[in-house]
Amino acid sequence: MQHYLIIGASSGIGQNLALQLAESGKQVIATYNKNKPTFEHPNIDFHQMDVLEDITALDFLPDALDGFVYCPGSINLRPFERIKPADFESDYKLQVLGAFKLLQLVLPRLKKSENASIILFSTVSVQTGLPFHSQVSASKSALEGLTRALAAEFAPKIRVNCIAPSLTNTPLAASLLNTEQKKEANALRHPLKRIGTAQDIAYMASFLLSEKASWITGQIVHLDGGISAIKG
Repeated sequence: MQHYLIIGASSGIGQNLALQLAESGKQVIATYNKNKPTFEHPNIDFHQMDVLEDITALDFLPDALDGFVYCPGSINLRPFERIKPADFESDYKLQVLGAFKLLQLVLPRLKKSENASIILFSTVSVQTGLPFHSQVSASKSALEGLTRALAAEFAPKIRVNCIAPSLTNTPLAASLLNTEQKKEANALRHPLKRIGTAQDIAYMASFLLSEKASWITGQIVHLDGGISAIKG
């Protein structure tokens, strides 16, 4: 039985990935913070966790882990001059330091797997400069750098990859897609003329966790409807 830890799996991409893995017979250990999960599956074991707290032990984990996925994030878009240093710091703690702390804790368990894989998440705005994205881009840029550095350090035992989506229809992006006009306008910005779904991203994460991706590491996968690479 393969075991996967997903941090932030009560909704959106994390939820879709947890269900995909569970349906394929994998055992998923999933965490949530404030939003309790609204679904159950015999192969998913939920635990409450606030990644901003001082976490020193994860006693509920099995001895070996085959995969680690860090989903917590935020989308706080505002002009640079209106960003408060405290808000910038909170964002960095959630998206970068949270991943850093938990990775250090689970690393001994990942080393015991024959096909361990780590998945982090970035954003299209790191590669494609977008106005009002300085806060999220700074944190996600750090995660892209961490991805490449850890992929080099952990090879050949553990693979490390990062998925960089464009705007995706998840609860995290609800305020940006809360009208049909916003959905249509954002869809038209992408060469493929639609907004990504949580399922789209989860499919890629599931693939990168699997043995089918055993020759892929250190990659930033731009899953963004073509917006970072081609003009629509």
